[in-house]
Amino acid sequence: MDAAEFQDSVEESLSDELERLGSSKLLVALTDADLTEESVLRTVANSERAAMETFESWADDEEHTDAQDAFAEFCEQEREHYDRVVAFLDGEYEADADASELHDRLRSLETTAARLGGLVGRSLVGERTHLQVVSFFVNEGDERRADVFRELRTETAAQGDRALEVLEGLCDGPEDWNRARTAAEDAIGVAYETYAESLDDLGLDPKPIC
Repeated sequence: MDAAEFQDSVEESLSDELERLGSSKLLVALTDADLTEESVLRTVANSERAAMETFESWADDEEHTDAQDAFAEFCEQEREHYDRVVAFLDGEYEADADASELHDRLRSLETTAARLGGLVGRSLVGERTHLQVVSFFVNEGDERRADVFRELRTETAAQGDRALEVLEGLCDGPEDWNRARTAAEDAIGVAYETYAESLDDLGLDPKPIC
């Protein structure tokens, strides 16, 4: 298996979940139907801060040099993302200290292959989240903020690509690839479960209406 085949296999196995996470219902679920600019920004800020802390914890105890370098770089990138989002909020803001279910799952990963796989899964979820935030601000007529989130989306996708490159150099056989794939699918799965449960609590069906 190579990096491209790995990503294709993950996307194919969870195609329904990824499609639904890419729907306009995503921000409804993430904000508990509070679709105001402030609520959307706070939700994204919390996510960026959680990612920063996840990557920081990985970089602190990672022994594989290329992976450690990537995690440290992503930590700083997510710190910048957080600062850019918080700058849009009025007054001072401190992110929610509680990590999301997704980042709780990611922080439980211990092997390098699993962490890199989980990062790929998180990147696929993050791309879809940022796309919905871009659409939100486009609909609000705020192209300045939409452009910022386009940049964040591009950088999040690049994190996944970098993780795939490191993973390809790391994996020494099917066992490593399977470990990475399980982590990637688990990351997407827990993000979808959180999404579906939130919509269910709001009396909405996470499945698309055909």
